[in-house]
Amino acid sequence: MKARIMRIALCSFVLATTVAVPAFAQSSVDNPGAAAAKLQKGEPAQNFRLPAVAGELSGEVELSEVNADGAVVVVVLRGYPGYQCPACSAQVADLIKHADQFAAKNARVLLIYPGAKTQLAQHADEFLHGTKLPKPFTFLLDPGYEFTNAYGLRWDAPRETAYPSTIVVDESGKITFVKVSNSHRGRVSATDVLAAL
Repeated sequence: MKARIMRIALCSFVLATTVAVPAFAQSSVDNPGAAAAKLQKGEPAQNFRLPAVAGELSGEVELSEVNADGAVVVVVLRGYPGYQCPACSAQVADLIKHADQFAAKNARVLLIYPGAKTQLAQHADEFLHGTKLPKPFTFLLDPGYEFTNAYGLRWDAPRETAYPSTIVVDESGKITFVKVSNSHRGRVSATDVLAAL
């Protein structure tokens, strides 16, 4: 009897994961195409305004105002999909190591942390875990996914938030580089971003 219950439980688990995986995979592939259609090189970057919680700038930060002073690197993180993303932490650490080089190119780096409005600031604080962001970095919140949805970067699947993305906007407000990853990895290195500036 015990063996029969175990077989039924195992079959139920296999069936559930077999059905869930294709749906998840399909969802993770569809949205980057929509994002790619919205985020084309040579097109003007859509303006946005988000609250800053750490770094060089404070208060409400507007892309057009920051962009008036030079190029802007927009890095969209995964936020808090139930845990702090290690790939996001590694990417931010790599970017921070090159802070002087971004400053030398007169480029500001906006790190965007998306998520549901509830507890977003607390999760963002946990992500930073006391890190003091150097110039020219600013950490922004995207409460309720307003920016993420507007830019077509919402990864609408269980335990997901946004597609990890890096966008470079030149002094004229046009997108000159964009990388949208449809996985947790596939992040752009600081060296590649600097080469795109």
